[in-house]
Amino acid sequence: MSLDAPQFCSAATLFVVEDEDVPKAVAHYRDVLGFKMGFTCGDPVFCGGVERDDVTIHLQAAHKTQREAGQGAVNVFVTEVDALHDELRSRGATIVHPPGDRPYGLRDFDIDDLDGSRLTFGMNIGGSN
Repeated sequence: MSLDAPQFCSAATLFVVEDEDVPKAVAHYRDVLGFKMGFTCGDPVFCGGVERDDVTIHLQAAHKTQREAGQGAVNVFVTEVDALHDELRSRGATIVHPPGDRPYGLRDFDIDDLDGSRLTFGMNIGGSN
């Protein structure tokens, strides 16, 4: 009997938010960053999930983890990075660094969410990811 090697199927980044701000964080990801709400749980709400295309982010209240709010970061690889920048800027996203060609071979830009977690959106220079 041979066993197949386990395969990774997907992942979700976890960002910690201030204890009372999970609904506010979910709304920000929906309204400003263009994500769809995937779920919320608890009463009061202490966790939630948002999705955009193949990217999932979980948001969890600080009191449910040993981590502090605003200390997370994720790199999201996209197509049309400049168009995404324009979309997010028009919705009021906090742009930390505008799009630019970087020496590591990406054109990318950075935003911070409401709690200060960093999202970097980028694509390979030349357009392929």
